[in-house]
Amino acid sequence: MSRTDKVIDSIKRMILEGVLKPGDRLPVEKELAESLGVSRGSLREGISALSLLGVVNTRQGDGTYVTKLDVTRLLAPMGFVIDLEGRGNAQHVHTVRRILECEAAWSAASRITDEALAETRELLDDVNRIADQTPQDHERVIEIDIHFHRIIAVHSGNPVLAGLIDAFAGRTVRARLWRSLHEEGADRRTHEEHLAIWKALKARDPERARLRMANHLIGVEEALHNLPDDPSPVPGQTDRPVAEPAGPAVEG
Repeated sequence: MSRTDKVIDSIKRMILEGVLKPGDRLPVEKELAESLGVSRGSLREGISALSLLGVVNTRQGDGTYVTKLDVTRLLAPMGFVIDLEGRGNAQHVHTVRRILECEAAWSAASRITDEALAETRELLDDVNRIADQTPQDHERVIEIDIHFHRIIAVHSGNPVLAGLIDAFAGRTVRARLWRSLHEEGADRRTHEEHLAIWKALKARDPERARLRMANHLIGVEEALHNLPDDPSPVPGQTDRPVAEPAGPAVEG
């Protein structure tokens, strides 16, 4: 184990053992380096790595603090693994996503609030309005799609499950934008599938919610076979990132 790894492991252990709690300030650099038996340079490298992982946050002139240790943020680095695997095995990525989101839909059916149901219905109504416009705002449709799945994941009642789903959020935006632009009726079919999921959630029917989600995501997986290796937007379309609504994450 390198000295930098020792710093990372030691601080993680301090958090797990309750010595450091979310929001706590780490000891000053000189004291912490001495207590861990490492140089201040190694300490800084370890702190930098933990900062990238979302474990600590360094505030200029104020010190380093343990973050809230939000599950979604801690799982964010998984996005790179998903991107790496998805380069040649997108089907594998989508299969895992389907497993996770079907479980989330099943769980959310008995937990989702009336307020969340109202919010998701407003999102679906917004898509319905966009579908009648010319030209259609495909980027906005995808933003709504992401938000719709995010709400379901959050209301699964399982923050780890929601965090895992969030790690997949936005990983297929370019492919989905290509599909939206090239596959006739794709946005309308997605809307109808989302509406079926919403009705199952409103009925508080876990099994139907799971089946409706599976039906929706299997359709998404099947569409992958028609996508080019590099699903770049068509000429005339911007390649701007699709903005994700504020809140805990997920895409569809």
